[in-house]
Amino acid sequence: MKYTIGLSITYHDPALAIIDEQGTVLFAEATERYMQNKRALNCEADPLLWVHALLAQYCPEATEFVIAINWRKKRPVYENVVAALGCLSAAGLMKTGIKKLRSPLANYQLHHMIASQRNKIHSAGLSLRRIMAEYYPECAVSFVDYDHHLTHAATACYSSPFTESACAVIDSFGEHGSMAFYHFKDQQLNCLYEARGTGSIGFYYMKITELCGFNWLQGEEWKVMGLAAYGQLNQEFYHCLKSTISVQGFHCQHQEKNLFANLAALKKFQGHDTDDVKRAADLAYTGQYFFAELMTALLRHLQQVTACDNLALGGGCALNSSYNGKIKQQTGFQQVFIPSAPADDGTALGAAWLAWHAAQKDCIKAPKPRADESKSWTSPYLGSTISDQAVQQLMQYNGVLDIQHLPQTICDKTAGLLASGMLVGWIQGRAEFGPRALGHRSILADPRQQTTKDRINQTIKFREQFRPFAPSVLHDYADEYFEQYQESPYMDKTLNIKAAMQQKIAAVSHVDGTGRLQTVKQEWNPRFHQLIECFYQRTQIPMLLNTSFNVMGKPLVHSLEDALSVFLTTGLDALVINDYLICKPGT
Repeated sequence: MKYTIGLSITYHDPALAIIDEQGTVLFAEATERYMQNKRALNCEADPLLWVHALLAQYCPEATEFVIAINWRKKRPVYENVVAALGCLSAAGLMKTGIKKLRSPLANYQLHHMIASQRNKIHSAGLSLRRIMAEYYPECAVSFVDYDHHLTHAATACYSSPFTESACAVIDSFGEHGSMAFYHFKDQQLNCLYEARGTGSIGFYYMKITELCGFNWLQGEEWKVMGLAAYGQLNQEFYHCLKSTISVQGFHCQHQEKNLFANLAALKKFQGHDTDDVKRAADLAYTGQYFFAELMTALLRHLQQVTACDNLALGGGCALNSSYNGKIKQQTGFQQVFIPSAPADDGTALGAAWLAWHAAQKDCIKAPKPRADESKSWTSPYLGSTISDQAVQQLMQYNGVLDIQHLPQTICDKTAGLLASGMLVGWIQGRAEFGPRALGHRSILADPRQQTTKDRINQTIKFREQFRPFAPSVLHDYADEYFEQYQESPYMDKTLNIKAAMQQKIAAVSHVDGTGRLQTVKQEWNPRFHQLIECFYQRTQIPMLLNTSFNVMGKPLVHSLEDALSVFLTTGLDALVINDYLICKPGT
């Protein structure tokens, strides 16, 4: 049995994926979950103990392994030059006399990213190879490496329902630049254009995050999207941004005239915190507006070049759900697909898929059947589980919590708790692959009361009051609530909520009347669908408020112990794990 193991070895958001010789995805998960270290910055993608357990579980009869990584081992000329000059060492990071790079980020920030990435490439698969040597000594092991943006494209296209599509990959940087565009047909990816240089929409969004008082290293671009709804266009900031970077066709390029003076002018908008909420909100709105403007120009050009109706979108910028919901209206694309893990964690799966395809004699074979585009679905539920045995052990030794086993009635019972106003942690089956909780590692609530939003932010998430929550809605009723409804299976699009419905679902209606929805279908997630259906029978509201099962600054919970930690130290009222209902004393 031959297994392909994909590693995302990016210095942020590392991940691991396993595919068998039929092309079936056996496992995919970000390393941050196992480590309980948000983003797992500068951590290995294959921690020794985790990898040992995964191989034992998913590769028991292995005779051959292929290890595929999401970066080319051959590094670009500039990177090799600055490495030779000592700029990528700790001592040389602040070295003077080096030409200023054409970027809104400082040289030391860019060089730190390059150095971190270089270190990860150098040590890629080290732990995995040791475990294979010890426990699979007879297995053949080979290594392959792929262009970073190609692995993003593979994730987006191979998991999409399309037999043909345009594909855009837009992030902060890759081997040579920040973007690549492809034509996908018959399971083949043909590169139309690959950017070169430091022109990067991703870098600009990182800078906007910084100017708003947030930290992009901690992944706080999310906060910019949430805060933007409270602001308005700052004309001075907008013109400052426009004076530095523009889009022409597929080219994202810096303006030649007075670039460094214009970049320096951005510093006047710098905020060290968000105490000045109006200032930060206006910067967030303007930055989001500028981002959307650049993205629309690129995607319109891509549609014109390919004449495709379908778009598969990947890269970190594909996490911008506020913009994703507008793509269909603002470009010529009729269908837009964003995978559950469009950022770097997802490229572990893209690298594995590329290696698997390369090994096939007939390369038009697909990992999943694509006979009916309208019904195709790639499950995001590919990660770890919390076993019934773990809960049963808790029952044996716990002397405080009320634990009930309700295999026949768990959905109806939980719906009743939610309808009565309780806040419920909901854990089912395998964890989601990607950053969003999609009904397997979720905190759920009744979406009807505006006060619920503040209650969750203040007593569970411990985060800013402007952060919105998502509606998980039954597909059959979604067009009653959302304007120009589009399916959003992975909570990837933000749409306008109809004015007449905003007060009915006030807890999931953002200040601008939008909601980042998750489409729920019975065939996609039977138990979550059943839960929402039970809630609908009680309330006539076919949706639930859904947010990730974590507190701010931590990844989604991974183990029973992680879940209990959040449950017992926050304002959660109840915890459901598989068929077990866990309540605090006196609840």
